[in-house]
Amino acid sequence: MRATGRLQVREVIPLSVAWDDIGGLVDAHERFLAGSLVESDVRDSVLDSWKRCRSAGIEPHRLLVRYTADLALDDRFLHAADPVLKDLSASLTGVGMTIALCDGQGRMVQRLGGGRQLCERLDEVQFAPGFDASEAVVGTNGVGTALAERGPVYVAGREHFADCLQPFACAGAPVRDPLSGRIEAVLDLTCLRDQGDPAMVRMVREAARNIEARLLEQATQRERALLAAYRRADGHARDWPKQPEQLPYGRADGALGRIDLAVLREKAEELIASPQGAFDEVTLPSGRTATLLRRQVRGAEGELGVAVEARVLGGPRLRHVGPVTPAAQGLVAPAAQGLAAPVAQPVRVPPPAVGVPSTPSAPATPSALVTRSAQPAPAPPTALRPPLRTAPEPPTEAPPAPESAQAPPAPTRTVVTPAHPPTPPTPDGDGAGAEGWLLLVGEPGVGRLAVLARRRLELLHDASVRIGTTLDVTRTAEELAEVTVPRFADFVAVDLPDSVLRGEEPEALGGQTALRRVAIRAVRKQPHNLYGVGDLVEYVPSTPQARCLETRQSVLEPVLAEAGGWIAQDPERLSRVLAAGIHSLITVPLRARGTTLGVVSFYRSVQPASFEDDDLSLAQELVGRAAICIDNARRYTREHNTALTLQRSLLPRGRPEQSAVEVAYRYLPAQAGVGGDWFDVIPLSGARVALVVGDVVGHGLHAAATMGRLRTAVHNFCSLDLPPDDLLTHLDDLVGRLDRGEGWAAENTPDSGIVGATCLYAVYDPVSQRCTLTRAGHPLPAVVAPDGTVEFVDLPSGPPLGLGGMPFETVELELAEGSQLVLYTDGLVEDRHRDIEAGMDKLRTVLSRADRPPEETCEAILDALLPARPGDDVALLVARTHTLGADRVAQWELPSDPAVVSRARVAVTDQLTAWDLDDLAFTTELVASELVTNAIRHATGPVQLRLLRDRALICEVSDGSSTSPRLRRARSTDEGGRGLFLVAQLTERWGTRYTPNGKVIWTEQLLP
Repeated sequence: MRATGRLQVREVIPLSVAWDDIGGLVDAHERFLAGSLVESDVRDSVLDSWKRCRSAGIEPHRLLVRYTADLALDDRFLHAADPVLKDLSASLTGVGMTIALCDGQGRMVQRLGGGRQLCERLDEVQFAPGFDASEAVVGTNGVGTALAERGPVYVAGREHFADCLQPFACAGAPVRDPLSGRIEAVLDLTCLRDQGDPAMVRMVREAARNIEARLLEQATQRERALLAAYRRADGHARDWPKQPEQLPYGRADGALGRIDLAVLREKAEELIASPQGAFDEVTLPSGRTATLLRRQVRGAEGELGVAVEARVLGGPRLRHVGPVTPAAQGLVAPAAQGLAAPVAQPVRVPPPAVGVPSTPSAPATPSALVTRSAQPAPAPPTALRPPLRTAPEPPTEAPPAPESAQAPPAPTRTVVTPAHPPTPPTPDGDGAGAEGWLLLVGEPGVGRLAVLARRRLELLHDASVRIGTTLDVTRTAEELAEVTVPRFADFVAVDLPDSVLRGEEPEALGGQTALRRVAIRAVRKQPHNLYGVGDLVEYVPSTPQARCLETRQSVLEPVLAEAGGWIAQDPERLSRVLAAGIHSLITVPLRARGTTLGVVSFYRSVQPASFEDDDLSLAQELVGRAAICIDNARRYTREHNTALTLQRSLLPRGRPEQSAVEVAYRYLPAQAGVGGDWFDVIPLSGARVALVVGDVVGHGLHAAATMGRLRTAVHNFCSLDLPPDDLLTHLDDLVGRLDRGEGWAAENTPDSGIVGATCLYAVYDPVSQRCTLTRAGHPLPAVVAPDGTVEFVDLPSGPPLGLGGMPFETVELELAEGSQLVLYTDGLVEDRHRDIEAGMDKLRTVLSRADRPPEETCEAILDALLPARPGDDVALLVARTHTLGADRVAQWELPSDPAVVSRARVAVTDQLTAWDLDDLAFTTELVASELVTNAIRHATGPVQLRLLRDRALICEVSDGSSTSPRLRRARSTDEGGRGLFLVAQLTERWGTRYTPNGKVIWTEQLLP
């Protein structure tokens, strides 16, 4: 430790184990992005920030950081901050750590120290003056997360949401205006991850407090007079309580929890604002009872105020600090001047030193929540208790500290510090006894409406920020419930019809419309005895919810025990609800753009006050804002479902009939939902089959529509029996025309943008067992031999479709029967955490087993290579090859002599008899005779006749000519021209395909 002015700095010592390697955090971020639960591996504050980042749609591997020129803070703040920053910078000389000062929106204004190497690395990730470091832009970090959490944070290594920030560790703390409680700036310390230490939080927090103390020194004369009066009454501080992070919240030792203190503070504010109230009794969420007493106090300068003292039965035993008298109590909050009451830490102050005047070097926050203990006293019965009286604290307990050691409390959370373990139960059974302390001071009877209005404005502001962060209907409903509990209600339920959840236009909602409970939020964790999430609720006509839907007007039931219509919904169940403490209800219809989307129910149980008319107005405002967000999410859901339906309709349905390969396929949409990956299995002539996999760059309707166009074009080109390289050439020309706005894309339409696409096309012939492949910018296919050997085909890579100008090359392979051909898109082997080489190596390992059928191979590949929510579309096609055996193939070489036609007819008849296909003999004999005659008469080169018995009877005649016959209708006076017409009429299909040495005329007949 070394002291520099007010700042206590501890030397930063590198940890022996990297902070982000502790507790399995190495892969927690990746598992979180994949949708796994990581609650046990990640600190709550960091995990909450990750969830906010995911809801905001931040992509860890790609950030768009905003830049604002000429950022500056006001002179008043800079006057307070400059000396503190200089002291802090001097204390960090020689330490690889930089100081960042950001404004209240998270934009960096100033950066100090850190050394050249660290600053260069920070510049690379745009953590520099002018750039935005808010959580909504760069994810979890010391600046943005401190703003979102409204308190000190520490983030190290993989705890950062963005990949580029993971080499760093940072600690940040907000700097508040002590009088208004508003966050004016954020102070951050950043270093390399290996040099990080959680003690950085204390350093940055102390620096923030010093800035706040200097801001407080600039207060007005009246404010300073009030503070001085309080300090003179209480003497100089001897010690300050522990930091909030070090206190035992909610432990068995009886310390008051955060919710208990929040309830006490709220009741104290109401008691101060009340013009006549003298005392109030409150049942805390922890089950203990607190009595609040309001009494008048007067400061040394004559300022009049009131003090609220608290006495808790069964609470923690607090250290006695001296008498609290009306004349001596001098902290008076100038509420009439608009000063807010920021929550402060409890201040434990010793008794005043006799005859020693005190001038504070760092005055405390005015109108702050102060927990100052008083002498334990027996608890009187539940009636108006007299003002608390305490005896002087024994001077031997702790000597006074020098006044220079004073430090102002940070305006953070409200806590109570137990001075020592709780005392044993007293004979009368009161547990630890009744403890009293000063809770709050302020001006009497001033600002009740102002207090309520401030709370409502704060709630509406938070609602506008926190509701509607996603375009998910259910999540938006949950955000409404989260914002309003416990600040407005103790239990909130949101009910919507199923049609809204599906994105459809809701029908007119009436009294007996079935609604789905989609969101619940409650203060108490125990069962609430109301309907649960997912339950279907049908409200009877007498209930407030049914009346609300019928009249489209909000309904207030201040006393539920007297609301017979509400109880009629389920008397037995709702009687238990009343017994559990729920006592008041507001129901508000969710209405947006003239349509009723559902109903929201607000209940109170812990808060003793019933709902009032002002609460009804606030509830309507909250629900109105949420309704717009829910309707936006509903409309997005509808459009999203429409896009998904379009995409699904453009992908193949089922498997086509063919015998060449046994296929299995998978298509997984990306997290974005709609993409352009596609695949196809297309039967070709001669028992062959075409296997296609393609990828259109991008997501959305444009990508899906383009995918449908390309798939249709491939089908059309396949019907022409084009060779693989010619097919890709035609497809490349089509994509180029789409890029130029020609073809289907109309001029000046959004569809005329650049199309990026890749494709892999393969043709397998089960007779020759040969496979011809070609590709346009697509990943290499894999071939798994029957013995389990895996090879990626060394296939030349043509340019992606649409670039044009380069020919496509083909590769021909001979595949043994039972081989597997694996085609896929790049989303399978490549993502932001893994390059394509590593993905292909992993794919090779998965494919090394040859005994799996294609379906099991698909499952094994997806299980091994894909996260739960892939970042890109994935299309996978696995084909196991079959062979058309020699017993199902008959082939004859024929000379170019018309005399062989009769011999060909006899050979065909004999073969069909051997195959038990005599019913097809006459037709096939006629077809073969006509095709062989045309080949001998009009073509050149050798003639070959082949019969294939597959799912259909295939007759093929090949010759050496590239001239294709043309079907025409002969006139009555023509002597020829009817042969090909007869062939077309007698067969199911016929066509022509070209070979390197000529052409093949083929026909297909259905088997009996």
